[in-house]
Amino acid sequence: MSHITEPSAPPEPGAAQRGGYRAAVIGTGFMGRVHARAIRVSGGRVVGVAASTPEKAEAALGPLGAERAYADAAALIASDDVDVVHVCTPNHLHAPLSLAALAEGKHVVCEKPLSTDADTAARMVAAAADAGSVATVPFVYRFHPMVREAREKVRSGAVGRITLAHGSYLQDWLLRPGDDNWRVDPQLGGPTRAFGDIGSHWCDLLEFVTGDRIARVAAQTSTVNGSRGSDGGRPVDTEDLVTLQFTTRAGVVGAAVISQVSAGRKNRLLLEVSGTEMTLSFDQEQPELLWQGGREHSRLLMRDPETLSPAAGRLARVPAGHAQGYQDCFDAFVADTRDAIAGDTPDGLPAFADGLRAARVAEAVLASAQEDTWVEVAE
Repeated sequence: MSHITEPSAPPEPGAAQRGGYRAAVIGTGFMGRVHARAIRVSGGRVVGVAASTPEKAEAALGPLGAERAYADAAALIASDDVDVVHVCTPNHLHAPLSLAALAEGKHVVCEKPLSTDADTAARMVAAAADAGSVATVPFVYRFHPMVREAREKVRSGAVGRITLAHGSYLQDWLLRPGDDNWRVDPQLGGPTRAFGDIGSHWCDLLEFVTGDRIARVAAQTSTVNGSRGSDGGRPVDTEDLVTLQFTTRAGVVGAAVISQVSAGRKNRLLLEVSGTEMTLSFDQEQPELLWQGGREHSRLLMRDPETLSPAAGRLARVPAGHAQGYQDCFDAFVADTRDAIAGDTPDGLPAFADGLRAARVAEAVLASAQEDTWVEVAE
C-alpha cells in the first residue's frame, strides 16, 4: 500500500478574521497564472486580478480562476477584500507596487528580482518590517524535496567540510536575434538580465543548501546578440550570459555559468557541492533525483517520502515514482507563505531579506564585470 505525504490543511489561526488566504494577483502573464494556481491549491481564493489594462484583467478571470477584475493595481491594493497582494509584473514595477501594498497593511508576495537596485530593495525590507507584514519572494527551487534533502545532508555533517561548489543555469529562449522580451530592456527589466533573472536563483540555491554566503566575486558578461527584435534593429545593453568565480565566507571556492543563449538547454539549473566526505549534485531538469558521490561508491537517490529526511519529506506530496516539479514547488511556497501569515515559521521560506541579498550579489557581479576585478558582496 502506498503512503502519500499529504500537504497540511490550511491553518485555523486567523482564518475567521481574514476569511482564509484572500489574495489578488497583479500581472496576468505566465507568472501570474502560476501564482494563481498555487493560491487555489493552498486553499486560498484569487479574489481579484489587475493587469496593464482593464480589458486584459477581464480576459484573465477564467485562466486565473479570479473572482473580480480590478480597473487598475491601485484599486486592487486598496480593496478591503484583499489580504495578500501577489506582484507578477515587469521588474520596474515590483518596488512601487509592493511598497504601496505594504503601506495599505497588506501581505506581499513579490516576484524576483525584488527591485532593480539594492538600495530600493533595502527600503522594501524595511517597509515590510514597519508594516508587520509577511513579505516573501519566490525563490521556489528551494522547495524541491531533493534540494531540502541536500541541505539536510550538509547540515548533518555528512558532506564533511565543503571545499568546492559549482554549476550553471542554462536556457535558450533568447538564443536568436529575433527572440525578444521586455526583460531585455533595462528600463523595464533592470541593468542585469541573465544574472538578475536566473543567476539570482542559482546563487540563492547555493547559499540555501550550504548555509554559507558568497563573499567575493569575479565576473565576466557577454551580450551575444547586440540587437534584437523582429527586424533585428533594437540595440541591446543587457547581458546574455555571465561566467562567475566566487569565494564564500567559509573559504569555499567555486564557479557558475549563467546563460540564456545555450541552444537546447531549456531550464537547466545544476548545483554541485563537494565536501571532504561526499559530493552532492542536483539538476532541476531531473528534480526527482539527487546524485550522491563518495570515494568508494556513488548512488542516485530518488525522491521517496518513505526514506527522505523530515525536512524533505514534508514537501514530497505524492509517492515515489509520481513526478513532482516546478508548479509543485510554487504550490509549497505559497502554502508556506499562507502558514507564515497564520503565525507559523516555516523553515526555508524566502523573505524580502533574501530578495535584498540577491540584489546585492547582482550589483557585485555587474561591478566586477565592468571593473574587471574582484568585488566584495555587501552585507
